[in-house]
Amino acid sequence: MVKGFPIGLVRESYARLARWRSCPGGMAGTLLLTLWLATTAVLADERPVLLVMGDSLSTAYGIEQDAGWVSLLEERLDGSARVVNASISGETSSGGASRLPELIGQHAPDIVLLELGGNDGLRGLPPHQLEANLADMIEVSQEAGAEVLLLGIDIPPNYGQAYRRAFTDVFTRLADTYDTPLIPFLLEGVALEEGMMQDDGIHPTRDAQPIILDNVWPELAALLESNGVELAEATHD
Repeated sequence: MVKGFPIGLVRESYARLARWRSCPGGMAGTLLLTLWLATTAVLADERPVLLVMGDSLSTAYGIEQDAGWVSLLEERLDGSARVVNASISGETSSGGASRLPELIGQHAPDIVLLELGGNDGLRGLPPHQLEANLADMIEVSQEAGAEVLLLGIDIPPNYGQAYRRAFTDVFTRLADTYDTPLIPFLLEGVALEEGMMQDDGIHPTRDAQPIILDNVWPELAALLESNGVELAEATHD
């Protein structure tokens, strides 16, 4: 369920009230009623909130927005949960860690999906830096009462096996340390399959998006059910 009062809404409410104090009585009353109705609607929405923190793999890069796996997830849920996609193409774990506290304050998520690290790896950033940033995001999420699902990623072998192993081990170690479910490789069944990757060899095609969602779904479904979501009508055919 949505927990607490969204901080963003609180700030906006006070700003509006400050402006409306100088309005004529009738107008002020009407505007206050509008604000009250809007606030009530937000608080009455008790659906679990899913916050997706990712990079271009979660922004439908290079394809139609509604064909991306996050949009397909929202369709599959059919209104039983609210999905907030805060992913940004090119995002690193450092950028995600800096943005997450404010996003949690705004949306009060029940489940946070962490799909970050790919850009760290492609830039050759130290794995210990990735681990520290993701650990911070997990801790911030859990302290706010949200459950976390880690979406692991791999990097091409030309970066060297030592770096590649250190990189992928980060996700397993974090899942063990913080007792969070883990998708070991988000692009399983996609990355090495013909026709599933765009010409850049990094971003999945439109045809790959349902497979990505199916990779995420089993662990996510368990978290959704623990948050009271009835999945009888939301499961994949």
